[in-house]
Amino acid sequence: MRLGILISGRGSNFEAIANSIARRKLDAEIAIVISNRANAAGLEIARERGIPVRVIASQGLDREAYDRIVVEELKLHEVELVCLAGFMRLLSAHFVRSFPDRVLNIHPSLLPSFPGLDAQRQALEHGVKITGCTVHFVDEFLDSGPIVLQAAVPVLDDDSVETLSARILAQEHVIYSRAIQLLVEERVSVEGRRVRIREIEAE
Repeated sequence: MRLGILISGRGSNFEAIANSIARRKLDAEIAIVISNRANAAGLEIARERGIPVRVIASQGLDREAYDRIVVEELKLHEVELVCLAGFMRLLSAHFVRSFPDRVLNIHPSLLPSFPGLDAQRQALEHGVKITGCTVHFVDEFLDSGPIVLQAAVPVLDDDSVETLSARILAQEHVIYSRAIQLLVEERVSVEGRRVRIREIEAE
């Protein structure tokens, strides 16, 4: 499966996906990495790995106009699955319709709790005992699409935003590749808001 990765920053989830592919734990290839920021650290990681990159600056463009340019670039590279990896933009309806049930995002909370920015800080401020991360399909609203996989992370009494974020990120790196592989294996179906995962039949 040909992946298109969208990033805005360091791209650690992108790098984890690339590592899973290199270790043959994920049967996919990264066709293109696109960033809306020219200084995104993940671009250099992609270049070092020989992965095609494209910077498409978003400044001065409205959301749909920008998304149309990105969609065109993804289709030019024959992308089958779009993976958001720290891409700090809300996608338009046009983008989502262009890749129906083929856009994934990972978020550092157990959605629907703590959507949006600073999810780890939100968890600490609310005093929850368990938080985590969520891989979900993307719709045109903020962190609201059907949930594919989640991983729970306990909140410790002495946690800071940094320590909690680090433990959540370690789980993000595991479940994102796992979720992509489920789609590669065509084991995922969406029924309304519920995502069903078909078990592998024993031979």
